[in-house]
Amino acid sequence: MISAEGPAAARIVVTVAVAWETALWLGAEQPPVYAAVVPLVALRGDPMTALSASLQRVLGVVAGVLVGIVVLNILHPSTAAIVLVVAIGLAAGMVLRAGGSMNVQVPASSLLVFASTSPDAYALHRLWETGAGAAVTILLAPLLWPPDPRRTLAALAADSRTRLIQALTSTTAVLGTDPGTARDNLAAVSSHIEAVHGHAARAREAERAMRFNPLRRRDRKTVTSLTRAVATADQLTPHLATLAREVAELTGREDLAPALPEARRHLPGLSASTAKAITDTLHETSPQQALTTARAHLAAYARADSRPAATALRRPFKRILDDLDRHLAP
Repeated sequence: MISAEGPAAARIVVTVAVAWETALWLGAEQPPVYAAVVPLVALRGDPMTALSASLQRVLGVVAGVLVGIVVLNILHPSTAAIVLVVAIGLAAGMVLRAGGSMNVQVPASSLLVFASTSPDAYALHRLWETGAGAAVTILLAPLLWPPDPRRTLAALAADSRTRLIQALTSTTAVLGTDPGTARDNLAAVSSHIEAVHGHAARAREAERAMRFNPLRRRDRKTVTSLTRAVATADQLTPHLATLAREVAELTGREDLAPALPEARRHLPGLSASTAKAITDTLHETSPQQALTTARAHLAAYARADSRPAATALRRPFKRILDDLDRHLAP
């Protein structure tokens, strides 16, 4: 953890120092604390986040200071003035969104105006120092120990593949065991699915970071490919959830038990070939043979058993293979 956070901490320290010196060079008469605060708020790990957070902070400061000054020109500092400032600031923060969530910098800056004996002078210093800090942060964030999206995405893609295969093989293994085991497997599959959902979100963030990462431009094609692989893995998760639910249903109902012998005979081969197709497709290592084999297993199972329970078990496999085909389409 410390080794992972070290570069992030170093980026903040260097950027704070540069922002401070820049504000002094521009003529700050007081210690330019506001310029130094921006990197602390904005730098969270990737340049995209730094840009968004800095933009949000600048917008919030400008709006907040204006709200504070207007209210102070109408009302004396009091509980009513505080309530009004916070209410207006929160309303403005709902409009001035830069990162998707409400911009709480607006009411925060409004309240800080009350702490100054000279609101006009406070506003001037607050505005230009914050702007200077934001500019330095946006310029330096992509250059100081930039994150490596390719390495991050490779790990996410590998873990996504592993989780998909584990979910698939474990579901096949519990078919016809006992209802408790099948329910436990359903919970485990749900956990894998949530992890893959999280990986897909992180992959999108890593790809966005490339737009503001000039030192990693040579990796853009690889990053795009890995992001697409993780996205495809995420698209497969509903089918695995459906399969786990169908197996739990089949395992727990005696009236569906007659379908078990054919399922146990065909599903291991179908599961293994589908797992190979997933691995080869997401790893981009000539998956056509694995896909052909998986579809052959699927067709053989369909010829052997056309009952509704068997159809329900086959449907997730068919949809997985269809999604893999779409992934390979140009």
